[in-house]
Amino acid sequence: MTSEQQAQASHRGIPVSDEFRDFIASGWATGDRPPTPRAEVADHAARRRAALSERFPGERLVIGAGGLKVRSNDTDYTFRPHTAFAHLSGLGAGTEPDSVLVLDPAPGGGHHAVLYFRPLAPRDSEEFYADSRYGEFWVGPRPTLADIESQLGLAARHLDALADDLAKDDAAARLRVVRDADPQLTALVEATRTQAGTALTTQQQEEADEELARHLSGMRLVKDAWEVGEMRTAIAATHTGFEAIITALPEAVRRGRGERWIEGVFGLHARHAGNGIGYESICASGDHANTIHWTKNTGEVRDGDLILVDAGVEIDSLFTADITRTLPVSGRFSDAQRRVYDAVYEAQQAGMAAVQPGNKFSDIHAAANAVIARKLHEWGLLPEGVTVEQTLDKESGGWHRRWMVHGTSHHLGMDVHDCQLLLREEYMDGELTPGMVLTVEPALYFKADDLLAPAEFRGIGVRIEDNVLVTEDGCENLSAAMPSTSDEVEQWIARVWAR
Repeated sequence: MTSEQQAQASHRGIPVSDEFRDFIASGWATGDRPPTPRAEVADHAARRRAALSERFPGERLVIGAGGLKVRSNDTDYTFRPHTAFAHLSGLGAGTEPDSVLVLDPAPGGGHHAVLYFRPLAPRDSEEFYADSRYGEFWVGPRPTLADIESQLGLAARHLDALADDLAKDDAAARLRVVRDADPQLTALVEATRTQAGTALTTQQQEEADEELARHLSGMRLVKDAWEVGEMRTAIAATHTGFEAIITALPEAVRRGRGERWIEGVFGLHARHAGNGIGYESICASGDHANTIHWTKNTGEVRDGDLILVDAGVEIDSLFTADITRTLPVSGRFSDAQRRVYDAVYEAQQAGMAAVQPGNKFSDIHAAANAVIARKLHEWGLLPEGVTVEQTLDKESGGWHRRWMVHGTSHHLGMDVHDCQLLLREEYMDGELTPGMVLTVEPALYFKADDLLAPAEFRGIGVRIEDNVLVTEDGCENLSAAMPSTSDEVEQWIARVWAR
């Protein structure tokens, strides 16, 4: 069992007599279950596995979903499978904890895909009624082996068979595993390789596993049409969530602890539309917007302030949006707020213009950064005598980064920061290719205690983030339906409030 062990309370008990077992196992309807229909994603996942098979011929590849993590005593955190597992299996939010996908070398070349998991237990088993973590009586039914085979078009086996199957034949010495998905599964693979007499040193084994993980990360760089469709669905749901936030702004002001109210409103819509939030929502009002990853969300929402909301819905396939809008709580920007906002918007548009096939990923940041540097220079915020060219110098510059310390873009997909295992030359210096989905999100942060910032700017933080698809001739802003200029944002708020 790969899930973390829960504490077992000694004061609890369930009847264990044979009479009770016989009684609780009896009297259940046994109607025939219709076969589980084949999932739309099954063919796409099969193509991904075929591509992976070509890259690692003759090797047994092990990709775990991960297990349950204990929250406290006998309660667990909500389970989310490892992204590589979800991408290759086609299972998303419905994945069973402890599942393992194995690509087993086939005698004639290629691989057979086998999914190992804990299937539904029969109702005459003790698990059915006595196991509060896995039992059907407690947490609901799990799929059967036949369900998974019908749904995904691959072979399914009981998790109990995994250890023996990994050790069979000479492929046991040529195992690779996604190490960070499940530490206990990694330990099992390491022991199996050792027993099989692998010729690799421990360091070589770890490097081989890292190569697999990096390749799986890179496989998600370019989305196919189905995946882009999933991104559109996640973004549309996020748009709905943001409109709910706008509706809730007056109530957030009235109730107090308004950041929590806004977080909850978005979470409600995220959970209803999909699997939930794609990452911890940032609902940062006033000076909290100048903390880049403000997820405490404990502050007040006050009229006259801006609130920076960075949030995304993760749908059941685990594709997530990642969108930021900075909204005037009262519905109108002040003059100072508008100056900062419009500067960030101009920087974002420059970044968008750099999203062109053939450009480098780093060109997006360079384009947005140049606008930020120029604006700060125009406002007189750079040290005396420092030019725009000097501050943009990668070796000896960077003064403008005081007010925007983060990058402008990252890849997006099944992880909010997707493809993170790629090397720098593959990521930052990589060429933009049609099918990539990424963010463009410049910002300006003027902390309330920043004595180098103009007094009217202090406490203002603005970030604008959209989700962008690289196309054959440029890019498409997938979140363009969400207004983003200062005038459009004011009109958006007025329109939503009028409803």
